Amino acid sequence: MSMLTPPGMGGKYRITGDVYPRMRRPHRRRRIVLASAAAVVLLGAAGWGTYQLVDVFSGGDDTRTTAAGKRADCKPAPAPTPAVALPKPGQVTVNVYNATPRSGLAKTTADELKKRGFAIGKVGNAPAAYDKKVTGAGLLLGAPAAAKGSFAVLGTQLAGTTTKVDTRTTADVDLIIGTAFKNLSPKATADAALAALNKPKPAPTRC
Repeated sequence: MSMLTPPGMGGKYRITGDVYPRMRRPHRRRRIVLASAAAVVLLGAAGWGTYQLVDVFSGGDDTRTTAAGKRADCKPAPAPTPAVALPKPGQVTVNVYNATPRSGLAKTTADELKKRGFAIGKVGNAPAAYDKKVTGAGLLLGAPAAAKGSFAVLGTQLAGTTTKVDTRTTADVDLIIGTAFKNLSPKATADAALAALNKPKPAPTRC
């Protein structure tokens, strides 16, 4: 009997040649791996679905943006207030001086400013230091305190003015009419500019 003959088979069955039967590993391990992977996928899907349901019924994250592009928890900012309390036109005394070769400008300008509510002080020709030396539409001249309010209020009445402070201690303001002056700004335009000074733009909405 050959050494390759399986035990108990006697000499009836012999294995000849140099090719031998190969034993294959069972498929059980592969099935276990595939089943484990499928279980992981199913558990992940179930967890995600549960999260979505909880998110829906709880109202979701309150910091998400809405369809309008704004954050859900945004609130209007408080109404802004002017940084400095501006005087009303009646609280501003204006001295009107003419620094141009044209006569009558100081009086007609002063009369119009009076109609618009301003208090009028002195009216006449400009001092020698400014006569025919103001090239713009006008120069506003006053004490340093005027730069914080009176200049802005009076400046709404005439576009293109410049400002300058001097050593006076009184609250009056000089309007020195320059050679580029034509007319005061239209009253509607001046009123709109004055209203804008007292109603600053609202601050951005805070979220």
